[in-house]
This record gives sequence, structure tokens and C-alpha cells, in this order.
Amino acid sequence: MARLIFWRLVQLPVLLLVIYTLTFALAWMIPGNPLSLQDARRPDKAIEEAMKAQYNLDEPWRFYWQYLGDATGLGMLVGRDRILDLGNSLRYKDQRVAGIIGDALPVSVRLGAAAILLALVVGVGVGVLGAARRGGVADVVSLTIVLTGISLPTFVTGAALLTVFCIWLGWLPIGWGRFSQLILPTVTLSLPFAAYIARLTRLGMIEVMGSDFVRTARAKGAAASAVVFKHALKVAFLPVLSFLGPAAAAAMTGSFVVEQVFNIPGMGQHFVAAVQNKDLFLIMGVVLVYSTILILFNLAVDLAYVFVDPRIELED
Repeated sequence: MARLIFWRLVQLPVLLLVIYTLTFALAWMIPGNPLSLQDARRPDKAIEEAMKAQYNLDEPWRFYWQYLGDATGLGMLVGRDRILDLGNSLRYKDQRVAGIIGDALPVSVRLGAAAILLALVVGVGVGVLGAARRGGVADVVSLTIVLTGISLPTFVTGAALLTVFCIWLGWLPIGWGRFSQLILPTVTLSLPFAAYIARLTRLGMIEVMGSDFVRTARAKGAAASAVVFKHALKVAFLPVLSFLGPAAAAAMTGSFVVEQVFNIPGMGQHFVAAVQNKDLFLIMGVVLVYSTILILFNLAVDLAYVFVDPRIELED
């Protein structure tokens, strides 16, 4: 396991370099002028030229290497004194990208963690119930929940919940900051994840329940609950565990749709605004942070395999 962790950490900068290069190429091709102001005015020609020279906005390769050096600390080798510097936002005046992400990431992590936890509890519960009552009413209900969760876009679910519980009934407040304001965004964000988890759990349980070791456990007189939760679910959970890595990373870095509907100041909103405004520094910073979280979560999932099923041997 130690060897796996070592090699994954060695691969981390290589993967991030590939992601950084692809993101840079795509971001640079976005049409528009990042120096244009929100009201469509542009700065004076002299100011614009000075800003282009300062940020290398007219020299893509110089921008590429300088930003890479500042973000990684390699720029110190050529006399620059910056390390882990994600630069200044081109659209938010006097704000650094690291500060923007530092404010938004905890918000998205809080929302995403709550959504994944709810999705895990609901999805596994619905999936196990559907598999245990295969062909019955419970199975039909579970399949309906799965189909609904997968089919409904989050902007439809979020808008419906917001209209009913916040506007019509007035049970929950609109905004962000209190626990009561976390409920509806969590439910909205968790529904698609819960649907996929329920589907994976149900299919896995149906397959595992017909296995030899399950039949052996039943023949030895094990209780039905022990067969389901102690023996079958442990193996059926492995596909869910694989899904949890990228799902948790996606949820915890924010969903721009949910954040937009509920006006949540998370990572998703900043990323969409950065693309619309061609804010190169903010685009690169958000993607690098998201990619790092995704890679680390996938490593955590690989390590979790050993604890769920010790028979699995991890290879680099």
C-alpha cells in the first residue's frame, strides 16, 4: 500500500501538468477580451497595453511558462519569489485567485459533503430494499426513484423545491449561511448521485445474492439481515465505492447549477463567471484545484478498497 501511495503521488504532478496544458489551450481559445469591463467599456489603449505586458496576455507561451512557474514554485529557479501563486483575477478588482478559491471552496465542500452523505444513505438504502424485494412494490418504487433522479435536471429539481418550500409554504429561508438554508441545495445536489448509487447497489446486490458464499451463509443458518448487510452488501458496495471518488470530488467542488439556483457563493459560480469573462488566472486556478481534489479522492477510493474487501490486492 505504501508503494501505491508513493507512485500515485509521483504521478500527481504529471497528471496535473497534462490537465494544465489542455486547460490552458482551451482557455486561450475562448473568444473575447479579458480586459473588457462589465459594462462593455475597455480601458485606455495605454493601460490595456501595460496590462497585457504585465500578464503576458499577448504572448501565450510566456504566459504558460510563467504561470506554471508561479503556481508550482519552479519560477524561483529563475529569480522569481512566488510559490503556489495562482495570480490575480482579471475581472475581480484587487482580488487574488487564491483568495477567491479560499473563500468559495469551503462553501462548496460543505454543500458537497452533505449531498454525498445524504446520497450515500438514501442510495444504498433504496438499492438494498429494491434488491431484497425484487419484483415487488419496493423494487418498483426504487426503480422509479432511480429513473426520476437520473432524468430530472438539477435546475428543475432546485427550482421546484425553491418555489414550493421557500416561496409558497415559506418553511425554509432563501440564501446561504444557516443550517436551514443548506437543506434544499443538499437535497437538490444529492438526488442524481443518490439515483446512481441506488442503481449500482441494486444491481450489485442482485448479482451477489446469487453467489456461492451467500448461499453458504444461508445454509449455515445466518439471519437474513446478517446475510444482506454483513456478507452481500460488503461485496456489492465495491462499484459504489468506485463511483464515490469522482462523485465526491464533483460535488465538493460545487455544482454551478445548484449554486446559481440557490445563490450560493461556491466554486461553480466562479468557474462559470471566469469562462464567460475569459479570466485566465481564475480558470486555471479553479481547474488545478478541482483536478488535485479529484486525483486525491480517486487515490482514497483505491485505498478504501482494501478496508472494504481485504482480498483485493492493489497494484500500481
